[in-house]
Amino acid sequence: MTPQRVFCDVDTGVDDAMALVYLFGSPQAEVVGIASTAGNVGVQQVCENNLGLLELCGVTGVPVSKGSDAPLATPLRTAEDTHGPQGLGYARLPTATASLTDHDAAQAWVRAAHAHPGELIGLATGPLTNLALAIRAEPELPRLLRRLVIMGGSFDYRGNTTPVAEWNTSVDPESAAEVFAAFRGADRLPIVLGLNVTENIAMTPELLSRLAEAAGAPSPPMSVNDPRGTTSTAENPVIRVLEDAMRFYFEFHHDQGEGYLAHLHDPLAAAVALDPDLVTYRAAPVDVELTGTLTRGMTIADWSGHWGREPNALIGVEVDSVAFFDHFIDRVGAFARPLSRR
Repeated sequence: MTPQRVFCDVDTGVDDAMALVYLFGSPQAEVVGIASTAGNVGVQQVCENNLGLLELCGVTGVPVSKGSDAPLATPLRTAEDTHGPQGLGYARLPTATASLTDHDAAQAWVRAAHAHPGELIGLATGPLTNLALAIRAEPELPRLLRRLVIMGGSFDYRGNTTPVAEWNTSVDPESAAEVFAAFRGADRLPIVLGLNVTENIAMTPELLSRLAEAAGAPSPPMSVNDPRGTTSTAENPVIRVLEDAMRFYFEFHHDQGEGYLAHLHDPLAAAVALDPDLVTYRAAPVDVELTGTLTRGMTIADWSGHWGREPNALIGVEVDSVAFFDHFIDRVGAFARPLSRR
């Protein structure tokens, strides 16, 4: 099987980290670059997280580029309450030996697309600032990509940042609006995975224990009754980091009244980048509200054609969550297993 070339734009974050590990562990994927975007934490911390994850996983030769410090038009908001002060909950990553590229993340997008025209899969799991800037620099970028998968928005479903807006889109709605506008008339429409599908992907302590067992590092299930901040005792370094990150994420979701679980928004997007058949879609014109007092950052799909526009997105509407977790546990478990002997 020839690996599919994937370029990742991430604001690493707990679930972004799990998405990257999933790709590192997938024989179907060759990660050809990582763009760091400000979002869950500041962009410098995102860069450090991306480099640290590569070090942890023993992955070399993947360039990491720094993106913009702020959204296109507004000050940056971050989400340390959700992801922890460094973005990975209670986890600590090794110090990286690799360095950032000497070009920025927007340039990295353009370079990767030109290096692999018609072959590159783009994956965006944070605010779309870098991608919008890349399209400004190279308007043909949407037509150079084989596929683009975006984790963002919420369609006929509640928001998680405001009553109607999802986090990534809410942080930089102007960039999201520019990206969607750039795909009007494109032959290949971006796949957009909003909260309406990603919140069906709920990691639980039991599933996390399955992952640890698959990696050869059995670990008892976490419990809501455990002392907060209890650190993992797993011998496997990857499982230890993922468990320490996920505990913080479980605690956050519990505090929000959602249960002792965590939604894996970004790993679903990574899985769909490689296997789009995990999700079913509806094509529609999509736009982003920029001026509404109560609705700024809302993603709107015109299902009925009121705007008279052609579709510019394939919107995920259903997902096979069992198949996703089978893929995730098998691939990450097999990838992590030999790392315990390092």
